[in-house]
Amino acid sequence: MNNKELWDIIRKEAMTIVANEPIMADLITRTILARSSFSEAIAYRLTRKLTNHAAAEDAILESFLDAFRNSDVLISLVVADIEAYFDRDPACLTYITPILYYKGFHAITCYRVAHHLWTKGRTDLALYFQSLISEVFAVDIHPAARIGGGLLLDHATGFVAGETTIIEDNVSILHEVTLGGTGKQCGIRHPRIESGVLIGAGAKILGRVTIGKCAKIGAGSVVLQDVEPHTTVVGVPAQVVSRDKTDTPASEMNQTEF
Repeated sequence: MNNKELWDIIRKEAMTIVANEPIMADLITRTILARSSFSEAIAYRLTRKLTNHAAAEDAILESFLDAFRNSDVLISLVVADIEAYFDRDPACLTYITPILYYKGFHAITCYRVAHHLWTKGRTDLALYFQSLISEVFAVDIHPAARIGGGLLLDHATGFVAGETTIIEDNVSILHEVTLGGTGKQCGIRHPRIESGVLIGAGAKILGRVTIGKCAKIGAGSVVLQDVEPHTTVVGVPAQVVSRDKTDTPASEMNQTEF
């Protein structure tokens, strides 16, 4: 769906919440019902999350709004992320849920704005956003990392992605995952995660390794070598335990069937 279609659904869900939970009426009104667009609502929600730790609220809000105004791609990525939560997380029963409650969605959307700033040469502000994201959400993503749409960052706490990380579309990642380097060398040094991959909780993927399309990384695994597409690896160090060409782990979210 496009962002206007999603915005219509979210406004209806917001009105339902107000009707059912009057105590939340002020929050829902300020966040959703008083906003004129999907991007304005997202910008306002994230600004309120960050500004207890940040510089002037108006300046942070304008940074979000300017990014959304000037990048249709950015908005499409945010929409794809919301759809990923709704489709893959059984606890997410409405489209409004990630916007209001899920710090994984909050963190990845803030990163997307920081990345937009980074690509425009505003590196100091981008790094400041990275610092705020780390403080507020316990998620540390370098703004130069490249992350595609449809990312489900489930629970999120402790997720780390280094400067040269690449994550393609439609990937699912759980908490305490590290996509890191292996030393102090410069240049390309962080993992590449191809589309459809599922990375279980606590997994550590280190160095410029490639995790192939629709691979699955078991919880707690340490991956130091490339993983072929449609392959499941588990352990420390990670070893191949199965291959299944029909597997779509990012969508299925099955972390225990190997």
